[in-house]
Amino acid sequence: MKSAASNLKTEMRRNVGMSFFTLFASSGTLICCALPIILVTLGMGATVAALTSTFPFLIVLSQHKIWVFIFSGLMLAVSAWFIYRPNQSCPVEPLAARVCEASKIWNKRIYWFSVIIWSIGFFAAFVALPVRMALGL
Repeated sequence: MKSAASNLKTEMRRNVGMSFFTLFASSGTLICCALPIILVTLGMGATVAALTSTFPFLIVLSQHKIWVFIFSGLMLAVSAWFIYRPNQSCPVEPLAARVCEASKIWNKRIYWFSVIIWSIGFFAAFVALPVRMALGL
């Protein structure tokens, strides 16, 4: 039978792994969609051309940006469930409790950083151009 410390380590690894995977997925939205749009808006189209010739997968990601955003949004939802699900408790052992609380704090920080990155990417990919066109800029 597994000990409480072993169960805690397994759960913390799963939560931290999910948080970093969510950060990776949301960063993909920023790289595929927000970065090229921001660079072109700043007049750096040649930089975008160099990036897409060096990293051709950026073109594929931007062609399928809806799926990229859906996948990363789902990952954010799953990560939120892991972080904020009810009935989570830390062990009563002082050392394990400190480690548990610290990992919860870092998971929340990573999660909210991922949400900010995803939001910036979403704004740049889906909102910025229609707003710019509506304003006639």
